[in-house]
Amino acid sequence: MKIDFHAHVVDRQYLDDLVGTLSLTAERTFDGKMLYRHRGYTVAWAREDMFDLDSRLRDMDAKGIDMRVLSLSTPSVYLWPADRQVAIARRINDATVRDCRTHPDRFVGLATLPLGDVEASLAEIDRAIDELGMRGIAIGSNIDGVQLDDPSLEPIWAKIDARRLPVFEHPMFPQATAGFEGFELPLRLGFVFDTTLSAARLIYAGVFERYPNFPYVMSHTGGALPMVLERLDNGYRLFPDCRKFISKLPSEYAKALYYDTASFGAAPLGLAIASFGAAHLVFGSDDPYIGADTRHIDILPLAQADKDAILGGNARRLLKLT
Repeated sequence: MKIDFHAHVVDRQYLDDLVGTLSLTAERTFDGKMLYRHRGYTVAWAREDMFDLDSRLRDMDAKGIDMRVLSLSTPSVYLWPADRQVAIARRINDATVRDCRTHPDRFVGLATLPLGDVEASLAEIDRAIDELGMRGIAIGSNIDGVQLDDPSLEPIWAKIDARRLPVFEHPMFPQATAGFEGFELPLRLGFVFDTTLSAARLIYAGVFERYPNFPYVMSHTGGALPMVLERLDNGYRLFPDCRKFISKLPSEYAKALYYDTASFGAAPLGLAIASFGAAHLVFGSDDPYIGADTRHIDILPLAQADKDAILGGNARRLLKLT
């Protein structure tokens, strides 16, 4: 069974609200994409076929993908005022679950939380998991500039840990924008930067030491985290601030996390497998924005059992799918 852990719900009302809230400009490309832009870069984009669930199912069939795990992509709901986040998060969770219930053998959903309001987020975790039947939580790499190790989010981590819920982290645009002007660099490199930054902060701040009981899945194969683990470990060895909240090397915490394959290249995937092991990778296509098939897994020089684990077995275990 092939399970795509990195796939997104595309919702027309969400996009309309986002365009209105941020006063985005719309720009149509020659190949039919609609780019929603702000200050010279693309914040979100869509094609008409992305809204067609039957089209997406046909694409899954053509690529031999049995199930997709749907989550809301960047910028999630974090750019709205806290009081509006609650209603928008509830509505997008309801919309995601409608798709999942229409095709329960093809889709499962991860819940979006209105993290500007921690109490409402705690309530939404219970509603999404217990009432809607969602399988875990989707979270951004920063919450409109608030880092994931911020003390205000501690109750969120505590509840997720107590319930053993899988968390899928998707990158957000970094708050520091100098040097990212032009060439869609906020999307191309900003995502990698912010993913790596959030991982380093979560590890150094001791979030995974205090809450070791839930699976944490990083998109885009962890950004540059596999490349910088020795630098983080050296920080632990050299500086008191880097070991203030943790009791072992940062690389040890990183080995307990999970990583999707949506870096797509053989070199970064090979490094991730060498660093973390095949048991800690899950297949991700970034559908429908990239929509890769499984060839980037199929060509890896791995035993078939390891490929099967990456393509579906690991996700099945993390999501507790029967």
